[in-house]
Amino acid sequence: MIELPILNYAYDEEKLGFDAPAKLPKPNRRAGEYIGIALVSIGLLVLLLAILAGIGRGSWAALLGSFGVMSVGAVIMWWYRYSHTTPGIKHDDTMFRNVQRRGIVAWGLGIFITGFYVVLYWYTDLQARGMPALFETTIRTLDPLSYRLTGGKADQWFLYGFLYTVLVLVMGFRMIMKYRHNRYQLIRTCSVMFFQLGLAFVLPGILKNLNQPEYYFTYFWPLKPEYGQPGGLSIWNSGTLGMFMIGFGIFAIVVLTPVLTYFFGKRWYCSWVCGCGGLAETLGDPWRQLSDKSNRAWHIERWLIHSVLIFVIVTTMLLWTNHVTQRAILGDATVMANKLYGFLIVQTFSGVVGVGFYPLMGSRVWCRFGCPMAAILGLFQRYFSRFRITTNGSQCMSCGNCSTYCEMGIDVRAYAQRGENIVRASCVGCGVCAAACPRGVLKLENGPRTDRYDGVDGGPLSQFIADLTSKPSKHR
Repeated sequence: MIELPILNYAYDEEKLGFDAPAKLPKPNRRAGEYIGIALVSIGLLVLLLAILAGIGRGSWAALLGSFGVMSVGAVIMWWYRYSHTTPGIKHDDTMFRNVQRRGIVAWGLGIFITGFYVVLYWYTDLQARGMPALFETTIRTLDPLSYRLTGGKADQWFLYGFLYTVLVLVMGFRMIMKYRHNRYQLIRTCSVMFFQLGLAFVLPGILKNLNQPEYYFTYFWPLKPEYGQPGGLSIWNSGTLGMFMIGFGIFAIVVLTPVLTYFFGKRWYCSWVCGCGGLAETLGDPWRQLSDKSNRAWHIERWLIHSVLIFVIVTTMLLWTNHVTQRAILGDATVMANKLYGFLIVQTFSGVVGVGFYPLMGSRVWCRFGCPMAAILGLFQRYFSRFRITTNGSQCMSCGNCSTYCEMGIDVRAYAQRGENIVRASCVGCGVCAAACPRGVLKLENGPRTDRYDGVDGGPLSQFIADLTSKPSKHR
């Protein structure tokens, strides 16, 4: 029976207004955090002295005193920030931080990162057009490591690879501390750190030092388009090792990719191996909640990412046709198509936009809208893989954490509320949705492929045609 005071309750919030929300208490910083920040500042000062004044430039002292001290300081800061807290995902205050909600700080950071990538990617071309050698003194700071690893002086791409690797390692440590309660997150974070350091930075440098092709075993065609083009045959001249590299590239795309995707979904690559995904999962983690969850974004995603895949396939076929016919078909047009793909997709989309837009559009802009490798893996995952995220809808309380922190823009909550398994092509299996769920509703696992066909007769092909002719719905 409802009491009379409750029935007579009439509080018009629209008319009376709302009180100002209580201010969040100031974070209780530990002394170790200040020590870490101090070390980062000291390392930055040493770097500026080496760059601007030439003090110790080109020496191990300057390199270790700058990047080394900054890295150690960042690790100490992350340790003291998370080690005393209760294990569990820390998303407190995320939506109130200016840099994490597209505030003016986020815009400034996005513009800075984008500008940095523009200058770095086209460094040589810009210099030829009169731009000062902005990175030259910074590059010289890395010479000791470059001589030891590659046998020669550092260049713009060594600087790029070095910064990329340091960010993955340092921010990877942050991920380990933040998600230390979740075994899956610990393993996959250590995996991307290992592959970036070992196979994407150290090993290519050693190969270059040995006068061998600077081959990246963590990248396959079509993500690395030159590995599937006639120009990639040049490594054949490197003898047995060159033949092995070509064979590995063919094996990776023809055998490794479909087999591993069948058992594990695209997560085996996108969340465990790929350098692009590694940077997105570590450096990009603070901005994962910014991914667009709208149906319109999903519609753009499906057409854009598959258009890029078609672009690279057609370009590769044209290059091989001209190679076989000795440029008798289309001639220089195929070369221009390849240069256009390199400029628009490889450099502008994956590099400049893919990383520069982290603070504005989330951490997986490239992976979601442009990566041709993700497109291929997604098709395998959607129609043939045994991987899915299962849901226990009866336990879902609709808090929305899963959808909020899905970096691929999937409305996970809509599936959970209906008790449906999630078999989306775009899902990279990062597992953060499951880790963020307070009720254990979501689980990453394998199972039968029958739930991938939505009742369409005829299996994968019929479902693929149905997907092409339908618009994305709210739930599928």
